[in-house]
Amino acid sequence: MNNGPTGSGVGRRGAVGLLAALAARPAAAQAAWPDRPVRLVVPFGAGGASDTLARTCAQALADELPGHSIVVENRGGAGGTIAGAVVAQARPDGYTLMLADLGANAIAHEMMRGLPYDPPNAFTPICHLTNLPVVVVVKPDLPVRTAAEWFAFAKERAATPLTYAHPGIGYPSQLAHEMMLQMTGTKMIPVSYRSGAEVMRAVISGECDCAIPTVSSSLPFIREGKARPIAVLTAARVPQLPDTPPMADTLPGFEASVWNGIVGPAGMDPALVARINQVFIAIMRRTEVVARVQTSQAAQVVAGTPGEFGTLIKAEIARWTPLIRANNLRAE
Repeated sequence: MNNGPTGSGVGRRGAVGLLAALAARPAAAQAAWPDRPVRLVVPFGAGGASDTLARTCAQALADELPGHSIVVENRGGAGGTIAGAVVAQARPDGYTLMLADLGANAIAHEMMRGLPYDPPNAFTPICHLTNLPVVVVVKPDLPVRTAAEWFAFAKERAATPLTYAHPGIGYPSQLAHEMMLQMTGTKMIPVSYRSGAEVMRAVISGECDCAIPTVSSSLPFIREGKARPIAVLTAARVPQLPDTPPMADTLPGFEASVWNGIVGPAGMDPALVARINQVFIAIMRRTEVVARVQTSQAAQVVAGTPGEFGTLIKAEIARWTPLIRANNLRAE
């Protein structure tokens, strides 16, 4: 008489166990990530700071997880949105990732029209890797040595404005420059160049009065006296330029940097995101990786959580969108 109900209970328990086992399969598969090569799409060409960081990560992964690899794929052009489109349209399985930056992942939706993806919603934040400090430099014969003197001199020269070099509309340095000018009511004329190297050449030759390059790209010229640093845009001084104060001393609260991180397509499973985040944190904490990014890029290693990186991206969107709209900036 009791066989029916007891059999039913066993059947229900068996069904629950089967469902639990099926549900566990994706988690087990995610825990095994990676089980094949990972494609890391870089939104710039070979040889630059982003490419160097990507290849440093690729080598470190091979050391951290022997037998596994990251394949770096350079997809430069269109302000990083070519790479962004590739990743946004990929499967959210953890095998197509992107080296994220301000352009493709935070401001492209305001700078460009007709994108094949929506930057604020097209990606899954995974890990904030580094911040690269930037510095205001002026040509050696410009009679200023501080940020306050720089702004004052620019205002005195209103009839014949100073020129500032930048690598393109919408690049972090160009946006930072425009925000500082807006905050101080100062006028300067932007001059666009094709690369950061050309920007530095424009300043050291005197073709332009000033620029905001990364510390790593400008340091050799600063040490040779070919460019003068007047302020870093980090919250505190940087070790490579200990005598150069932060811009926040002149403009309280002002801070800007070039950042890089890892994102994947939207819709990634949180367990998979956590697994990939753990791997990249381990990579970025390796002694040789820290030494390399600090030496070659003067970079600060962050290696934060997915939530922290997502918060940063949202904050950058909120910060720069009003400036882009107010100045009607459009990518070149």
